[in-house]
Amino acid sequence: MSENGQKIVVITGASTGIGLACAVHLAERGYTVLGGVRREADGEKLRGLGIEPLMVDVTDAASIAQAAEMVTAFAREEGICGLVNNAGVGVLGPVEFVTIPEWRRQFEVNVFGQIAMTQAMLPLLRMRRARGGSARIVMIGSIAGRIGQPILSPYCASKHALEAVSDALRLELKPEKIGVSLIEPGAIQSEIWEKGQQFVGTIPADAPSRARYGKLIDAIGAAAAESARNALPGEVVAKAVERCLSSAKPATRMVIGRDAKFAAVFRRFLSDRWFDRILMGAIKARDWK
Repeated sequence: MSENGQKIVVITGASTGIGLACAVHLAERGYTVLGGVRREADGEKLRGLGIEPLMVDVTDAASIAQAAEMVTAFAREEGICGLVNNAGVGVLGPVEFVTIPEWRRQFEVNVFGQIAMTQAMLPLLRMRRARGGSARIVMIGSIAGRIGQPILSPYCASKHALEAVSDALRLELKPEKIGVSLIEPGAIQSEIWEKGQQFVGTIPADAPSRARYGKLIDAIGAAAAESARNALPGEVVAKAVERCLSSAKPATRMVIGRDAKFAAVFRRFLSDRWFDRILMGAIKARDWK
């Protein structure tokens, strides 16, 4: 198949936020998009936008296998030109008080789910390459993958792990010319901010975590509200994803947003203690000593 053939892309977590923005943007630019969702209602919403829903739970092996069968039947011998691993959740809380099952849930979705989807879709990406087309994997990470933040450690840890997976996968697939790109956004319009603020509101005043870390929890909640007000639209990430899928030499890593770019520079060049001061000042928790 030539580059002029049908361009099929699979996007996980396509019901809201970045995933939905990517699905809509790519569909408008001629891609055939299979949008991963877990609920039928979300699938119907995608159909109304000209996007083919793909029912899949990235934490369930049987669901992923069934989704792979559906994509194979849909793409036939053409294969797919792209996989956008976007599905994710954010587990919040102090390291001390986040339960082990919640730590596992964080990694099941944000890390193991991305790996499982990649394993399932690689045969279809190879099929595309065998027919002369390009094939790309795009991982939606976060600037949080470079920067550990108080109360956000489960989320940050999962995105840090995804960075390592992306780097290794890029090298492993290099001989097959299957590109791997990691996108690291800062604050992007998404339901995650609202969920973060809701989390803060659900911690009782007499909870042990609030008794010990209340100032930090409230500071993170206020910082999340501020980030939500200044968040960029999801289309900014969608355009970056399109560049990763279409460029002859796709970027291996893309930092999106001024906040993320400043944070990446500071993290790279400052010592831990100096960076800690700046970070705690940014979330207005400099008096946490």
